[in-house]
Amino acid sequence: MKPDIIDIHPHVISDEPDRHPLSPLTGEQSGWSRERPVTYTQLLRAMDEAGIAQAVLVQASTCYGHDNRYVAEAVAAHPDRFSGVFSVDMLAPDAPQAIARWVDAGLDGLRVFIAGHTTSHDGARLDDPRAFPAWEYAVSRGLPVAVQLRAHGLPQLVALLERFPQARVVLDHFARPELDDGAPYAKAQALFALARFPNLFLKYTTHNVRESAAGASTPQAFIRRAVDVFGADRIAWGSNFPASDGSLPALLNGARQALAGLPAAEQAAILGGTARRLYPELARAAAATA
Repeated sequence: MKPDIIDIHPHVISDEPDRHPLSPLTGEQSGWSRERPVTYTQLLRAMDEAGIAQAVLVQASTCYGHDNRYVAEAVAAHPDRFSGVFSVDMLAPDAPQAIARWVDAGLDGLRVFIAGHTTSHDGARLDDPRAFPAWEYAVSRGLPVAVQLRAHGLPQLVALLERFPQARVVLDHFARPELDDGAPYAKAQALFALARFPNLFLKYTTHNVRESAAGASTPQAFIRRAVDVFGADRIAWGSNFPASDGSLPALLNGARQALAGLPAAEQAAILGGTARRLYPELARAAAATA
């Protein structure tokens, strides 16, 4: 019996703008959410076509900002298939209370969105002391905290990992490292140096699959290096669908091709096992419906 596949990084967009109005961070909606939006019902159909058992829905910050109601609606409608990651204004004085409200609404993870394709907060820092109460509360609730930033922000991530050693931090897209120099990836040394933090996990997404095919690199060489450094039990696959263009079956196939050289146990960890360790509600939901 093949292990279940879990997608740890898709996004969903409502087709009811009156119920779920746009409120993108910085006021600029992402192009992908205008051009190829996917509702959670459409995502379920795509998951079934691809053979994906469960997904961790990630708040579309460049569409809804910190209004996480659509993700919460999806999880409430299909708790056997979905878990949800929400975002809040980490610098707000009431950030811990906001985190509590979304956890009470059934969501299982927090996302701190610092830098993305259409959003980059001027002067925003992951290690801003004003965010520490929110981090402390998230850790107290056992929430995995996904972080999106780029390579230049890794020193800020180090500061957080040192300050909150009990936090389970999940780095989106491996921080989009430069990989064109090929193995052993000297340009990405700052990323690989983070392996010393056992509380850091990494999302292996379509961005990484595609970007690791540039220059002297290959997707197979990069993921082999990443597993050698971090271990497969700290890496989880995410499609980034539909933000990354292509069908969900095609995105999964690209990841499978990249992982094909790994032993079966390492592939299983990246395609599902690590996700269920990070989001145990997925495992409980799967067991309840077995």
